[in-house]
Parts: sequence; C-alpha cells; structure tokens
Amino acid sequence: MKSVAAFAFILVVAIAVAYYLTLQTNRKELPFINPNDVQQEMVDSSLFGVGHGHRIGAFRLIDEQNKVITDKAIDGKVFVAEYFFATCKSICPIMNQQMQRVQARFKGERNFNILSFTVDPDTDTPGQLLAYAKKHGYSPGQWHFITGSKDSLYRLARTSFFVLKPAEAQNLGDAGNDFIHTNNFVLVDKQRQIRGYYDGTNPSEVDQLIKDIEILLNNP
Repeated sequence: MKSVAAFAFILVVAIAVAYYLTLQTNRKELPFINPNDVQQEMVDSSLFGVGHGHRIGAFRLIDEQNKVITDKAIDGKVFVAEYFFATCKSICPIMNQQMQRVQARFKGERNFNILSFTVDPDTDTPGQLLAYAKKHGYSPGQWHFITGSKDSLYRLARTSFFVLKPAEAQNLGDAGNDFIHTNNFVLVDKQRQIRGYYDGTNPSEVDQLIKDIEILLNNP
C-alpha cells in the first residue's frame, strides 16, 4: 500500500510540474517598444534614434472630475492609453465601445487603469468629458478621461505614446487641429514601458489586448 501511495504522490507531482512547464513554455513574451520601433512621423525629434529604455514621461493634466491628474496615478499599474475627442463621429465611438469591453473585463482590478486623452481640449472641457464618460459607463478612478493644454497633451502623445502624426494637409487634423490621432490603443506595463499597440476598432485585436493585459498583470 505504501508503494502505491508513493507512486500516486510522485505521479501527481509529475503532472503538476509538467503543467507548470507547459504554462511557462506557452507564456507569450511581449515586446518592449521604443521610439526606433514606430513610424518616425509619430515621434518627437528629440527622441529620434532612441532604441531602448523608453518610458512614459511625467504629466500634470485635468480629469473628467475637474481634478488634477498626474503620472502618479499610473505608478506600479498596467494601463491602456488612447487619444480621441468626444465630438468625433468616425473612429472614436467604435474605439470606446471596444474600450468598454476592456473595462468590463478588468473592472475592479486595482492594478489596471485606462487613460483617454483628448486631442480637442478647447471643446472637451471636464464637464464635456464627464458626460461622455457616463455615456460609456465608465468606472470612476479606473477609467480616466483627460484634458489640459493642447501643448501638454500633444507633447505627451509625441514624446511618450506615439499616437499623433502631423496632419497631411491644412484642416485635415482632428477637430481642426494640426495633428491626427491614430486608432491605436497603447498597452503599458507597471514600469511605464510600452508593450504593444492594438487597433481599437478591431475586436480581434482588442481580444488580444485583453489577453496581453492579463499577462502583464500576472508578472511582477
């Protein structure tokens, strides 16, 4: 009987070890994305040639509650960022329907945030953003809608997230601005490093984003 019990114990341990090794083997390694890895037109000239060590920089802006929000809000957290504007009738509604899926999956997760930055701060006041946020069923404290000075918002996009490119012709930009935003969601890890870009209008890519968020949340 003892030998049977010992064999059974060894078998259980072997199965557990094999399962663990399978998980480790199948674990996806997400890339680290730096200025050199994205289209140059998205990048501020001060970062040309940077091929490693890029991290999201400091910011001090205003959220939908008309409160100051700084980069301290993302300390030690995984987060997804996007640029949009509330009066957009083209890709933004699709993007934020998909972002609602992301929020639903991680609602209540203390180590995960969503940051939605406007490209049209002249129109997107805190009050305007709050109404938009409520329309999209946002979770206060987890999904932030952010405005501020145009200079600060655009500089952050082109020195940190790389989601704005110059408009190709006069008045071609979003909301009449000098830049057009992409449809990308940006995934950032707990160390403020960019780990992926995902088409926010494509449900399949958002499915992958959700899986990759889980990977980063489960990593130290």
